[in-house]
Order: sequence, then structure tokens, then C-alpha cells
Amino acid sequence: MARRGGKLVLVAAVLLLGTSQAAVEAAEVNTIQDIFRHLRTCWRPPSPARARPLDITVVVSFNRAGNILGHPRITYESAEASDNDRLQYRIAVMEALQRCTPVPFTDAMAGAAAGRPFAIPFRNRDTSPDKTSPPTQERRA
Repeated sequence: MARRGGKLVLVAAVLLLGTSQAAVEAAEVNTIQDIFRHLRTCWRPPSPARARPLDITVVVSFNRAGNILGHPRITYESAEASDNDRLQYRIAVMEALQRCTPVPFTDAMAGAAAGRPFAIPFRNRDTSPDKTSPPTQERRA
């Protein structure tokens, strides 16, 4: 029985190592769409108890190593957001950027992305308009 358990542990370790390597390779950022997908994996919006859902966009640039270059800038927030909502979402965006950087760029993408500004939208609402509600006004941050 001990021998069988040892084999199971060995098999599990091999599977985990294989999965880890595949996950690392799959996690490399090689396209512009990959940048957006990568950053969204780190997005944790505030709970509804702390802030009403809103949409927010941040402009951020990266260096070749995938670190943030300069200071991220909020360029859009939903118009109906309160000051508390904006604050909570700004904190959540900055935390997402901290969790996701440095971005694991491939060599080719590192050269293409370095220094370019990316406008990253973080959406936390249903994007299809409700026919019963009036359209909302956009508000620049």
C-alpha cells in the first residue's frame, strides 16, 4: 500500500509540474488583446456594499520588463457615480495593476508595448442598454 501511495504522489507531482509549466507558457502576453485579458484577470471590483457598480478606464504604459511606466491615469468614470464609488473603484484599479505587474511580455511584445499608452476599461455593469432607463451621460475624470 505504501508503494502505491508513493506512485500516486509521484504522478500527482508530475501532473502539477506539467500543468504549472503549461500555465506559465499560456500566461505569457504576446498580443495587445493578451494585455487586456491579463489585466482583467486581476480585476476585483469593490463589493456592492462598498460601492455601486460603475465603469472606469485607466490609461497606463509599461516598460519592456512589464512594469508600469510613469503614473496610471483615470480617464473615464460613469457619470452617476458618487465620490465614494469613484474612490473605491480607483483603489480597485490600482490594486489590479499592482497584482498584475510586471506583465509577463514575450520578447517580441515587450518591444512593441514599451512606452505605448493603453486605455484599459474595467466594466462592472451590464453593457447592454436597458430599454426602460434613459441613457447615461459620460463623465471624464
